[in-house]
Amino acid sequence: MKPLFSIAFTFLYATAFGAEKTQLSFAINDGNGALLPARVHLYDADEKPVNPRQSSLPFFKHHFVCDGAALVEVPVGKLRYEIERGPEWSAARASIVIAEGQTLPVTETLTRFVDLSHEGWWCGETHIHRPLNDVPLLMRAEDLHVGMVITWWNDNSPWKDAAVPATSATKFDGDRFLHPLGGEDERGGGALLYFGLKTPLPLAGIPGRTREWPSSAKWLDNARATSTAWIDAEKPFWWDFPIWLARGVDSIGIANNHLNRSGVYDGEAWGRARDLATFPSPHGNGFYSQTLYYRALNCGLRVPPSAGSASGVLPNPVGYNRLYVHCDGPLTWEKWLDGWRAGRVFVTNGPLLRLTANGKLPGATLRATPGPLEVRIEGRLDSRDRIAKVELVHNGRVESLQLPAHITIKDSGWFLVRAIADVPETFRFASTAPWYVELDRKPAPPNRTDAQFFLDWTRERAAQVEKAVADPEQRAEALRPVREAEEFWRKKIAAALGSLE
Repeated sequence: MKPLFSIAFTFLYATAFGAEKTQLSFAINDGNGALLPARVHLYDADEKPVNPRQSSLPFFKHHFVCDGAALVEVPVGKLRYEIERGPEWSAARASIVIAEGQTLPVTETLTRFVDLSHEGWWCGETHIHRPLNDVPLLMRAEDLHVGMVITWWNDNSPWKDAAVPATSATKFDGDRFLHPLGGEDERGGGALLYFGLKTPLPLAGIPGRTREWPSSAKWLDNARATSTAWIDAEKPFWWDFPIWLARGVDSIGIANNHLNRSGVYDGEAWGRARDLATFPSPHGNGFYSQTLYYRALNCGLRVPPSAGSASGVLPNPVGYNRLYVHCDGPLTWEKWLDGWRAGRVFVTNGPLLRLTANGKLPGATLRATPGPLEVRIEGRLDSRDRIAKVELVHNGRVESLQLPAHITIKDSGWFLVRAIADVPETFRFASTAPWYVELDRKPAPPNRTDAQFFLDWTRERAAQVEKAVADPEQRAEALRPVREAEEFWRKKIAAALGSLE
């Protein structure tokens, strides 16, 4: 047993002069001697994430980012780390053991195995909930070129008491763009994301506002009146999705935040639940989102896909779900939005799928008079994960595909290509935006079955709103866009001309 004075002396010495810290000293480089911003997942012996609270490193859930160098205080014993920098770079993984009072150097090199920006493909994501001041480093650590930051959400907005930024996007680091005025209107019918607005929508200050009144369509219409607005249907299984489609949205989130790096948020939250027999876990939510998107395309709606991670809310790194937009020449904010609107896009949370069809990028319309249309699909597919399958989706029908491919299309409509990674615990995939097909100068009529599907859905939504809104005047106002959507889908059914395919 130690003498009491020895224990006291040891305590006083440690307090006065500082005990030896147990630390990891990270140095992450690009192979040429330059430090490389990156993301680090660090776990202790019990597989619990290590939070470097003593540092200023941005941390969320299970990871932190750094500019390539970090000194992190850690627990004694066995540790495990994973270091990544987006899907175009190699990853580093290792287990180590550290003793008390030791400062252990960790040096890792990440190498770029593909450079999509040199091919004209520039990546971005639509759904960032991290502190605005942290976002530039977060984007650099993920090699992300465009970031839409959600700074206002329903009644919560930092811009109530601060000057609204004068520009839509801030350029930094040469070719990166940060949009600081993204917003989210989230309520009973689901969530819409808003970009490109010069001022946030006036969501606050409505006496008695509820989850169902006013309708989300009210703010969609207000934004649509602004020529700069971009409106994203954040997930296609939200209850108001057919109402939004009827009024017009600019993109649809199929690589959405229910798809996480290490799992799937299994379920549709307060959205329209999927049939578990048709879409079983764990991949069912991902396939369900895509199938709903295909139904919209089958109704003649030409809307590009989007991708977002909701880092800051759901357990994702920034840019885990991302979209690549093809732009000619140096990147600009305007070029990126124009390319996205034109559908020159693929979305991904892993595989990198860059394809052309008859030499045309996604979003193009391919024509043949008379039909059928012969199509050559070629390009590149790279991935850190093994690819389980590549599939052609034509007018909603799925079949296996071997790249490069030659296909014959006998019906007008659309097609796209998707690649599914062999990752059992989560749904990791890439999907091109659609190419559109017009044979004999005729686009495809709306698919009657899919239009009826959305009409039935809209009627279910009407019953929900009628029950949820007690005040008669508010109920009538909230139901108005739902009734207008019913008419929209009835017209689609009429335009189908009896088509049941």
